[in-house]
Amino acid sequence: MEHCCECHKTRKRSEEEVKCLSNRLSRIEGQVRGLREMVQKDAYCPDILIQVSAVNAALNSFGKELLSTHIRTCVADGIRKGDDEVIDELVGVLQKMMK
Repeated sequence: MEHCCECHKTRKRSEEEVKCLSNRLSRIEGQVRGLREMVQKDAYCPDILIQVSAVNAALNSFGKELLSTHIRTCVADGIRKGDDEVIDELVGVLQKMMK
């Protein structure tokens, strides 16, 4: 299991995790570039909106995966160490994500 540093500002990730997250972000980046091309080619608004929805879903999925990993590693480690600040930090993150 990977551990957060004590400052909660960085987290060492395995090469596999970095590759997986980077690949997902590259796909999302490609979707966003596709949106720009649709706008530049005067695509029909509903077609663009459907693609916007797909990008939003991909970003939400990415965020859920990252949050899940964070809870299983950083938050769980902090709780085991008696660091209740990780709970406050998690609550703050969840509040921002749910806006």
